[in-house]
Formats: sequence, C-alpha cells, structure tokens
Amino acid sequence: MKISTAMNIRIKSFLIIPCMAFALHAAAQKPTINILDSGRKTSIRGLSVVDDNIIWASGSSGSVARSLDGGKTFEWQTVTGYEKRDFRDIEAFDANTAIIMAVAEPAVILKTKDAGKSWYKVFEDTTKGMFLDAMDFIQNKFGVVIGDPIDNKIFLAVTEDAGEHWKKVDSKVKVKDGEALFASSGTNIKIVWNKEDRIADFLFVTGGKSSNLFLYPDQKKSLDLIQGTESTGANSIAINMVDSTGIIVGGDFKNDTTSSANCVLLKFNAGIFYSKPQTPPHGYRSCVEYLTKNKLITCGTSGVDLSTDGGVNWQLISTKSFHVCQKAKNGIAIFLAGANGKIAKLEYD
Repeated sequence: MKISTAMNIRIKSFLIIPCMAFALHAAAQKPTINILDSGRKTSIRGLSVVDDNIIWASGSSGSVARSLDGGKTFEWQTVTGYEKRDFRDIEAFDANTAIIMAVAEPAVILKTKDAGKSWYKVFEDTTKGMFLDAMDFIQNKFGVVIGDPIDNKIFLAVTEDAGEHWKKVDSKVKVKDGEALFASSGTNIKIVWNKEDRIADFLFVTGGKSSNLFLYPDQKKSLDLIQGTESTGANSIAINMVDSTGIIVGGDFKNDTTSSANCVLLKFNAGIFYSKPQTPPHGYRSCVEYLTKNKLITCGTSGVDLSTDGGVNWQLISTKSFHVCQKAKNGIAIFLAGANGKIAKLEYD
C-alpha cells in the first residue's frame, strides 16, 4: 500500500473505487445552520471532522480549536511560537492527533499527538515564493500537500507515515503565468484510492487567470468556470466514489454574489466529462462536500447552498458567510467555519 510519486501514474478507472456508505439523519427536513462559536480574532479555513463528536479547526493568528462533544464546547489555543501564522488547513486523525499547515514565510507543517499541548515541526520550506494551499489524507496515513507554483511548476510533497516525514515530488506540472491555487478551504486537491493497484493518485484544481483540472501527473482539462483575473476560477473539488462523479466550485471572490460560471459537474467514464448545473450555487463558493450520493453542500462568503440531485440544482439555505464545510469522516454531522472564529453545525428540524 503506497502513495505513488512516479510520473507515469494513471487512474485506471474511477469505477473500481469501492463504494462508501453515507447516511443522513432519517428525520431530516428543514435545514438550519446553528452557530456554535464565534467572535474570535481568527479567520478559520481549516476544518477536520473526525466523527460526530471530535472536531478540529485552524485559522489565522496561530489559532487551533478542538471539540470533543460535537461542538457544544470548544478548546481554543494559540500555537506557541506561531502566533502570527495562518494555519489554512488541518487534518485530524483522532482526539489527540492532528496536523496543521502554515502557508508561507516559511511554509511549515506541524503535528501534535497530545491534543495540542505540544506541536512539533514535520516539514519546512523556506524557498522564496513558497505558499502551501491544501492537504489531503486517506486512511489516516497517506497524504499530499500542494502549493502554488515555483517557476510555474506546482509544488507537491507526499507522506506515507501520517505526516511524520514528507518527500517533495519532482513535479513537472506546469501552469500558465497568473495560474495558481486558492488556499480558501483546504479542498482543492483530492486523493483517489486505486484499490486494484494499491496506489493513490490525486486530482487538483487551479484558478486565477487560467482555471484547470489536473489528474496528476500529466492529464489536464480546461474548466468552464469564470477565469481571467486573480480572484476567479476553481476553489474546491469533491469526488463521489459511489458512481464516479465529482463537482468543482469557485467563482469570483471579489464579486461573491455573482453566480456566473461558478460550478462544474464531473463524470468519470473512460475520460472526464463536464456538464453545467441547471441552477448553480448562489454566488462564489470556496468549498463543496458530498453528504450522500446525491446530496451536497457548498459554502462561500455570500452564503450556503444545498443540492439533493447530485449538484444539478442548488437551493440557497443561508446568506451567512463561511469558508469551509465538512461532513464527519465517521458519522453524519456536518459543520462549517469561517471568519471571526465562526463555527456552525448544519441541522435538520
């Protein structure tokens, strides 16, 4: 079992990926968003929901939050020595173990095994222009971190031991001038586990003056999303392992109420095929997440949308601003987070 960094990796077929069973609360009716915590001087973009009780979040000003009771209470801390750093992504494995990513100046990844009482450095890169954007993990062991291009080459590093050690990938993925990634929610890259070959491949999306979907290492497909300026393009990708579909959201964060070209539906079947939603999300969206095979949530600074038909039609359920949303890896709970230390839970009356 390994993460492959060879340049000739291919995903043979998404159809071989085993199905995952998801469930929503049986009594789910009207969606409501309940604020659990807010009013802190931190902007949260990192969110990792281990199960219905264990929640970790990370953000600016060196802030990390943890809850063990489903969000009823949160323990907040400022990581010593990193008080001015922006932890744009977090990956939690359990109540005690988590990894946080500080984007730049320099780029740093820290890990804790004692619930945040102490953190130790597992990765650092002082290269000029280095800016980490997102991490993704599978099976609490295999991970990848992606960063903005250096000399027009996307930065990639992988780990095979739950983030204890990282190895830079000799990436030959080139992007155009003005094309990069958004560190808006830690969800612009997804690992896809190939059970047949026992390797993990990954997809990621770019934005800016050009917006593309990349199937590492050398497959690339232009996205039918708004692009051309530094504030436009793709922000987040989600993959539905049940029926080989996916979805990408983004837009223009400087014009966050505009719904034009902010969402693309994907179908993987001997190739990658695109379609547009009939009713798109209602504005710029920085994160998207599958809740079931057909049910999705997406959020951004201008609101939150739900879809019950696989992303074809979206319903605005709130105009509250959030950067990131996530369903519990092992459970049914759905949480959101955003500016001013805001953490919320999506519930159904």
